[in-house]
Amino acid sequence: MNATDRPTIDPRGPQFAAALTAIVLVGALALLPGAAGLVLLVLQTFLFGLGALLGVARSPQAWLFRRFVRPRLGAPEHLEDAAPPQFAQQVGFAFASVGLVAWSLGLDIVGAVAVGFALAAALLNALFGFCLGCEVYLLFKRLTFRPAS
Repeated sequence: MNATDRPTIDPRGPQFAAALTAIVLVGALALLPGAAGLVLLVLQTFLFGLGALLGVARSPQAWLFRRFVRPRLGAPEHLEDAAPPQFAQQVGFAFASVGLVAWSLGLDIVGAVAVGFALAAALLNALFGFCLGCEVYLLFKRLTFRPAS
């Protein structure tokens, strides 16, 4: 599969998903270590997992974006490769999982820091359109790219 065969997405979709993610993570941090906060963190971890496994275009947030938001915005100016946002979902899943495990073990500070990192990345994307996980993905690609001889 070459770069032109890879799935593309409306770049505004992941930014919308990041806004929803930020809301859920703020709620989780505000309510943890209580049961309601744990439920929110489990929900967000599950959503990160879906985006990581199925791709960001098949996530519940993408469905909400396509159904309710995109029709009001019109077509995007351009489409983007779906791989960097999917990698960002994998990174979010990792941080949320660490937070979930840490809180489950009573390591509240570790849990708060891990979830705080996920929240910071979500806020960067939601507010400024800067996808930190996407940038890390692209950096890895540049570092590992070997031109054909």
